[in-house]
Amino acid sequence: MNHSSSTKLSRRHFISLVGGGTIVAAGGGLGLFAGTRTPHAALAPWAQAGTYDEPRRYALSHAILAPNPHNLQPWLVDLSEEGIVTLLPDPSRRLPATDPFDRQLTIGLGCFLEQMTIAASARGYRVEIALFPEGSSADLLGDRPVARARFVFDNSALDPLFAQIPHRRSTKEPFDISRPVAIESIGNLDPSVQGIRYAGTVDPSRVSELKQLTWDAWMIEYTTPAAIGESVDLMRLGKAEINANPDGIDVGGMPLDGLIALGLVTRKDLATPGTISYKAGIDIYQPMLAATPAFVWLTSADNTRSTQIAAGRAWLRLNLMTTERGLALHPVSQCLQEYPEMAEHYETAHRELARTGETVQMLGRLGYAAPVPQTPRWSLDDKIKPT
Repeated sequence: MNHSSSTKLSRRHFISLVGGGTIVAAGGGLGLFAGTRTPHAALAPWAQAGTYDEPRRYALSHAILAPNPHNLQPWLVDLSEEGIVTLLPDPSRRLPATDPFDRQLTIGLGCFLEQMTIAASARGYRVEIALFPEGSSADLLGDRPVARARFVFDNSALDPLFAQIPHRRSTKEPFDISRPVAIESIGNLDPSVQGIRYAGTVDPSRVSELKQLTWDAWMIEYTTPAAIGESVDLMRLGKAEINANPDGIDVGGMPLDGLIALGLVTRKDLATPGTISYKAGIDIYQPMLAATPAFVWLTSADNTRSTQIAAGRAWLRLNLMTTERGLALHPVSQCLQEYPEMAEHYETAHRELARTGETVQMLGRLGYAAPVPQTPRWSLDDKIKPT
């Protein structure tokens, strides 16, 4: 599951893309341009979280900030019943090339439910969740309700992870390899969700093997036309596109916005092997994945829809726990994707990480890194189903 995504380029990558002459030609105007490139409208939901009086909306304003595959935010909510949130999947948010059975999408919905539940506790509510009240399908998630959640006021204790919601990120950056992750840190991060087994490693030889696996799997995704095409179609290039569609993979910030404005970065180039833009993607991801001191993963004894929801709830709690402890977490689940070109790496991941009969639901890099920006979000109003 490749959660909420963004692409930022360093000055070094900027130079490699366009060359020194273009930087000079662009001139000092880029400095003024850079100051205007933050997509404030797309980031507004972060500031709006918790500004609602009605308990369900209060909790949902935090839930919409949850991690999810490719930041597609695949959720809709029906509030037509008093005190009830009915969570629906948005069928238009599928990833058919890389998530053909909607497993990762379902995990993202589990993240949403857990963050909603945690936020409800800040108002003294517990949330009673009935999963798949109209049944579920193992093939595609479809459009049937994922959950019916009843809000019950009982002065529930505040979940201490609530404080981490505004600070949680999926950190797609090189980690500080001079700061090793202690084995005790791995052991203290178990999210303790029923049906989900948590594990991790800081062992150098095992970390090295997993770095190779995640890099090889990333390259399969990058060189498989349907898979890379799916990602490129979801890229929002520059501030205007990000504000207009605050989902998908936000490709912005300076110097990248300058390249887009100059017509030097296009979707066609990003998806075409041999172009400078295509190569830049490799130049970004290879050193990033190499700078990984630890890995953590989640497995389950079965692979039902309810278990996938549980995996999402566990991943969300793990992400908040790492944030609380000053650690950074980045999902690198390409090797868990279920399409033919990935089959060899899928089998390797299960051989290395799972017990007999288990499904590996999530795999992530763990380490220390500087804070990264918030990712764009649709507003809560955009995600409430009209009545």
